[in-house]
Amino acid sequence: MTDEWRGWREAAQAALYGDEGFYLSPLRSPRGPAGHFRTSVHASPLFAAAVARLLTGIARELNTGTVALVDVGAGRGELLTGVLAALPEGLEVVPYAVEVAARPPGLDPRIEWCARPPEGVTGLLFANEWLDNVPAEVAEADPDGVPRYVRVRASDGAERLGEPVSGADLAWLERWWPLSAPGERAEIGRPRDTAWAGAVGSLTAGLAVAVDYPHVRGGRPPFGTLTGFRGGREVRPVPDGSCDLTAHVALDACAAAVAEAGIDASTELTDQRAALRRLGVGGDRPPLSLATTDPAGYVRALASAGEAAELTARGGLGDFGWLLHRVGLPAPPP
Repeated sequence: MTDEWRGWREAAQAALYGDEGFYLSPLRSPRGPAGHFRTSVHASPLFAAAVARLLTGIARELNTGTVALVDVGAGRGELLTGVLAALPEGLEVVPYAVEVAARPPGLDPRIEWCARPPEGVTGLLFANEWLDNVPAEVAEADPDGVPRYVRVRASDGAERLGEPVSGADLAWLERWWPLSAPGERAEIGRPRDTAWAGAVGSLTAGLAVAVDYPHVRGGRPPFGTLTGFRGGREVRPVPDGSCDLTAHVALDACAAAVAEAGIDASTELTDQRAALRRLGVGGDRPPLSLATTDPAGYVRALASAGEAAELTARGGLGDFGWLLHRVGLPAPPP
């Protein structure tokens, strides 16, 4: 890996997805993303079961017995495996795993492994913690308040300011994440907007869902959110391929990009707590009386309630944003 100064987007692209990048190197990530950070998919099978119910509802709305399930940023296929196991009988699902890494051994043969979302499918497209790994430029306001690109050195993560932000990047900053005070930072989410609009546009009809740690205009973090993860711990972001590089997502900008791409879709932005509660994941403790009538059932229900509570916890996984686009479907009732 070269030691030149580069923008964060280029540096992160090489560090994550280059030939020896974090997501492609079996030496750096033998267990895949699950070896470095824990998502809702890894936290509990209740998450996959909720996605299965969501998919079943979409199939009912589409009035079809066959639907596609497209998992964007599929890791090692954990979500697809869980959803397929939780589906009701009679629903035929065509599963697609969209991932840059090689297909893992032993994966369900029904799952089609692909590098990009298939075009023209009908069903559910689900992107859990994908957009935060789409590399973006980082900008910082200089002592005069002028936004400048941040340049980074791959070997040690050292940074320095480069040229002023200009063109479409500057227009995005001014609209979605304006900087003025010296030292303020932002991740320029334009590549995420483009990626998400493209993913939603691949659907002929159905539902597209992006799940990620979010922020919206008026509540952006003043110094950005770029960070790293390695072996389950947060670490300093160094684009040398040794760690995951992630930044929270401006989901409101992603939502606007879908509309501006001319995609006819209704849009909702909510949080995971509300979304999972609608899908039957509540976290309520079982009645104590069950411990007397069915002790084993009580223990199982108590464990399930604990997992549900983690998935919907405020200050944790429950704060994830859910951006939903209904394509070719009527808007849901309030």
